[in-house]
Amino acid sequence: MVLRRHNFIILKRKYLIFAICFLLVVASITIYFTAIKPAFSPKPNHVIVIDAGHGGRDGGAIGVSGTTESELNLMYAKQLGALCEEYGMKVVLTRSDMNGLYDENASNKKRSEMEKRRKIINESGAEIMVSLHMNAFPLSSSEGAQVFYAKGDEQGFNLAKSVQTSICSSFKSARDYVTVGDYFVLNSSNIPSILIECGFLSNPNEEALLKSEEYCENFCYSILAGILSFFTF
Repeated sequence: MVLRRHNFIILKRKYLIFAICFLLVVASITIYFTAIKPAFSPKPNHVIVIDAGHGGRDGGAIGVSGTTESELNLMYAKQLGALCEEYGMKVVLTRSDMNGLYDENASNKKRSEMEKRRKIINESGAEIMVSLHMNAFPLSSSEGAQVFYAKGDEQGFNLAKSVQTSICSSFKSARDYVTVGDYFVLNSSNIPSILIECGFLSNPNEEALLKSEEYCENFCYSILAGILSFFTF
């Protein structure tokens, strides 16, 4: 009987020690995240335009399994927008559904669409613009995300570099450099603007990843981290 009581006391002490250690770990984690959060909280008045490329009749690139670029662009735009809003930013989406931005009566729908994007960007009062796309190439082994900026846009370069660095820290396949891109949407305003090719739909493995909601969330979080870093510095 004495032995049983002795074992019970030892067991009780072990559980008590375990509980105290667990609470200390939880408290440490809570203090850590509370401490770093302010450093990654932008001012509430930050405004960002998130541009989901293509839409409507223009589906963009088509993946090896039939996935259209326009649907993934929208998926990533909405995910990135939700994350940005969580951090206090005001988000303006150039499109929020699968419809195109062009005037149905326009003779040149591509030009009509581009002009609509330009209008949205310039009337948004935004500080930065991020355009999201998916890549494709005849060589199916091509992979990796890449960020583009407009030639001569110094702040666009800084934003692109910040986002690319963040993406590279989480995704080994990402290109470790940024590139000048002569894209209409990058030349549509005077605010820092970048275009992100999130990956290659022509690569079966990367296409499967890009379609994953978990991958989308992680990828968009890496974009967000780059944006926050840009605003901080």
